[in-house]
Amino acid sequence: MTSPNLNLAPKPKLNPKRLGHLVLVVRDIQKSVKFYTEVLGLSVSDWIDDQMVFLRAGTDHHDLALSQIPLNSPDIDDLPRYSRPGMEHFSYLVDSVEEMEKAVDVLRAHDVEIVRGIGRHGPGANYFLVFKDPDGNNVELYCEMTQIDAAHPYEAKVWERNIESFDRFRFERFVVPPPPGMVKEKSGGKA
Repeated sequence: MTSPNLNLAPKPKLNPKRLGHLVLVVRDIQKSVKFYTEVLGLSVSDWIDDQMVFLRAGTDHHDLALSQIPLNSPDIDDLPRYSRPGMEHFSYLVDSVEEMEKAVDVLRAHDVEIVRGIGRHGPGANYFLVFKDPDGNNVELYCEMTQIDAAHPYEAKVWERNIESFDRFRFERFVVPPPPGMVKEKSGGKA
C-alpha cells in the first residue's frame, strides 16, 4: 500500500449555492402533473409539447420537471434508467455563466465526464452544464433561471419540442460534442 502524497496542491472544486431542481422521468405525465399540482400544490410554469412540464413551489421558473417516457418503452415499469421512471438529473445553482465556464476546467482537472452544455434552455431560460457523478447520475450546474413572483408575472406556454426549447444556442457553446441521438431527436429526426 502506498501513502498519499500530502504535498500535492489540492485540485480546485465547485462551490454551488444550493440544490436547484430535479427532473423526473414519469410513466403518465398527465397523472403526475395532477398529483404535483392538486396534491403537492405546485404551479405549472411551461410545457414542452405534451412530453415535458416545468413546475414550481417558489419563485424559480421550476424546481421540478417531469418528462414523459415513450409509451412504447419496454422498461416503462422498471426503475430507474433513462428509458424508465426515475431521475434524469438534479441540479445545483451557481452564481454566473463565468462560474459555469470555470467549472468546465474544474471538472476536467478531476477527469469528470461532461455530458452536455454549456447551453441555455428555452423554458426557464437557464444556462446548464451536465456531468456524471461516480455512479453515472447526471448532475447539472445552472444559473440565470427565470424568476416568477408578483413583481415578475409569467404566463405558462407550450413550447415545441425542438433544438430551441432544449438549447437556444443550438449546441454552439457545448464544450463537448452533443450525443448524436440528441442532435437527431432535437432536430426533428434530422442528424
